[in-house]
This record gives sequence, C-alpha cells and structure tokens, in this order.
Amino acid sequence: MTKYVKKICEIVEQSYSHMTAEQVFQALRQVYPTVVLATVYNNLNRLCDMGLIRRVTQEGMPDRYDRIQRHDHLVCKQCGKLLDVDLTDLTEQFQKQVGVPILAYDLKLMYICEDCKNKK
Repeated sequence: MTKYVKKICEIVEQSYSHMTAEQVFQALRQVYPTVVLATVYNNLNRLCDMGLIRRVTQEGMPDRYDRIQRHDHLVCKQCGKLLDVDLTDLTEQFQKQVGVPILAYDLKLMYICEDCKNKK
C-alpha cells in the first residue's frame, strides 16, 4: 500500500462523519500538502474495491466514505445528514426471505432530523 492509501484508510476509519472525497482530500492535505484531488478519488475507489472502506451513496448527494464495521444509517430526507445506527444484523432473516446467500446489505432508514423539523 502506498503512503496515500494507508493515510486515506486511516482518515476514513477514524471518522464517524461520513466524509466526502473533498473532505478526505482536505484532511490528507494536512499531512501531504502536495496531494491532488484525483489521487484521493483513485485511492478511495481502490480502498472500496479492496473492501477496506465502504461507499455510502445517496441520490443527489456526493458519495461519502465510511468504515466497514457492520452498522446501518439514518438519513435525513431533507438535508441528507447521515447518522450511524447499530441495529440487529438482519442477514440471516434476509437470506431466509430471498432464498440466496447474502454477502452484505446497506440499510438506510429515511427520517426528518430535528434541525429540519425545527425549520418549518
């Protein structure tokens, strides 16, 4: 692994804020000021392909990157805020329902966060 790959992986694993590529880029520049954004995108893709981090996608929002530890997400339907939520692992139940082995799943529970509720 290159120095960039190791540091990017470390940044994502230590963050619980579901960072965008731009945020990872800004954090990486604190250590490696000459790094370019394309390097960050390439290495984020590589880390996702290797299964060392995961990409969290939301329609109309930039991809975010997250640690691979098993957890699900609450997603505010209005502002896109992402929060981690630890629910019971449902893999076995899903496998029984669909009748095939499930490798992984990404559960996103939609809600309206308190900030958005208070704006009304």
